[in-house]
Amino acid sequence: MAHDHHHAPKTYNRAFLIGTGLNIGFVIVEASFGLITNSLALLADAGHNLSDVLGLLLAWGASYLVRVAPSQRYTYGLRRSSILAALINAVLLLLTMGGITWEALRRLQEPSAVAGGTVILVAAIGVVINTITALLFMSDGNKDMNIRGAFLHMAADALVSLGVVLAGVAILWTGWLWFDPVISLIIVAVIVVGTWNLFKDAVKLILDGVPEQIELLAVKTFLQNLEGVTQVHDLHIWAISTTETALTAHLVIPEGYIGDRFLCDTSEELHHHFDIDHVTLQIETGDREYPCDLEPDSHV
Repeated sequence: MAHDHHHAPKTYNRAFLIGTGLNIGFVIVEASFGLITNSLALLADAGHNLSDVLGLLLAWGASYLVRVAPSQRYTYGLRRSSILAALINAVLLLLTMGGITWEALRRLQEPSAVAGGTVILVAAIGVVINTITALLFMSDGNKDMNIRGAFLHMAADALVSLGVVLAGVAILWTGWLWFDPVISLIIVAVIVVGTWNLFKDAVKLILDGVPEQIELLAVKTFLQNLEGVTQVHDLHIWAISTTETALTAHLVIPEGYIGDRFLCDTSEELHHHFDIDHVTLQIETGDREYPCDLEPDSHV
């Protein structure tokens, strides 16, 4: 019997609209000044901000698709699209950072002149814009990989833009042109660390891995300690979307089915203690004449 505790995820349409608009405008300005001043640090930051614009658009689209009603073909609706969006976002960012790394290494060998004052001004604007955008996604971001990713990327961008400001100051004070590609490499390192974590989390959910915040053994122990339950097997926990988790399990109760209240209470407890939204439980008596083919944990 299944119980669904799904609550519609909070909408972030206004945040996506404002954040996307601000960042598109800034990407155009930053890339233009990066070309004019020959600053790789500005171009690196603009490239990352462009990737974040694409990421925001992907997350925005996914936030709409997760609300599509289930159909005969897609019985969970399109909720997993939010996980796919996070994975695509991570891949795009990693590819972008690879290109920037290549160019930064080339510039370390052949330093180019950079207009430090312009770099400082444009990057300082970036600090403000990225901070504003990050704050738009701060509320409840820890409950949704898409929203968390948007917040972390924007917050990282604010720090990265601050790093570009420091590069401009260093160039003005010292005249050392290698500061520009070095700061670019630091930018890449910061972004890759965060993006790699996002990539790993998205891959885990795509492969039906147990969500990071849930401990499988704790859930199994909880089920085994339920009144009347002597065994738990065929336990599976996976993400339906970046905000919803599903569980299926076989419970061996020798006395047999003990009523809907048991299922309802168990579902409520799983939701309360583990934030598991969609619970499906199969009750068995453990009759050895009719053994469950899925009883060994190695069988799926």
